[in-house]
Amino acid sequence: MYINTLKDKLKLGDQELELIFDKAIAGGEARDKEEIEKWARDRFLPNCVIISKEEYARMCVSALKIIPHVAATDYGSSRQRDMGQLWADMIRGYLGEAAFLKFLKSHWNIDADLGHEKGFLEEYLPMDIHEVIFPGKPPRPPNLKISVKATKWNGIWLDIPGDQFNHSDIHLLVKVGVGRDHLFAFFKEISVFRDKVLKIGEEVGSLTRHESAELYDSLPSFKPIPAYICGFVRKTGDYNKLPYAGKKGRKNYTITAWNGPILSGDLEKIKNKEAVAGSVKFSGIGEFSHDQGFLFNTGNLLWKKTDWDAVVKSL
Repeated sequence: MYINTLKDKLKLGDQELELIFDKAIAGGEARDKEEIEKWARDRFLPNCVIISKEEYARMCVSALKIIPHVAATDYGSSRQRDMGQLWADMIRGYLGEAAFLKFLKSHWNIDADLGHEKGFLEEYLPMDIHEVIFPGKPPRPPNLKISVKATKWNGIWLDIPGDQFNHSDIHLLVKVGVGRDHLFAFFKEISVFRDKVLKIGEEVGSLTRHESAELYDSLPSFKPIPAYICGFVRKTGDYNKLPYAGKKGRKNYTITAWNGPILSGDLEKIKNKEAVAGSVKFSGIGEFSHDQGFLFNTGNLLWKKTDWDAVVKSL
């Protein structure tokens, strides 16, 4: 069965694979379980890459360089993130960019530079790729501004808040196969815990050697990270207002698809249009931290080889 091939190539467990399938259906990439094998063969696997420990290490250090210059608040929220969480979140974002670079290299033999230098994050938002090198050609800036957004396996929305949509020509979404423990797993891999943290714990009497060994074994282990280049949208696309689809329950309405601009008041318009007595929520997330920008479910992203070829031709 093809699913077993998928598990073997990407080193995915049953639970992880089930989540990937469920979210492909929730995002509108496949209609139901009957289509999943075709989706996995035609869309998912061809657009997947594997991120190695060395590549993770590079993104880890790149993220660390600019953390002191990044605001600790989430967009549109007063919630503060501590430095460790901010670092882990930024690494995930950088892994998404690294995955797209591997995708360019494996399919078109194009090298690219992310330009992760010490500086303010705002300097890098409009164009995550700073340099491209086509075979036999000297390095040059790309002719397109490409913005890369990363999410976890359970993400089904490409959410572009505020005016960010107008700052890039192409917006793409990458699903990265890491959970909340990826930084811990990497630290375990490079012996931070065994040789430093746990060793100190034994020295100060907080841990016995047996407890230290048990604690070490309970920590997550690092493994190569699969990433799925989910698709992209163009700034120049033909987008309509209130571009939604969804399903109405007995009381509430769930938005399952969106393909374009989202404006303040749109959810109230849907509530009136669909005669909803209760609330209007987005599938999988409920609500976003903003009410203005652009929004796309994964099923509305461009993803075919011909779509990517057109981007590369303009790059």
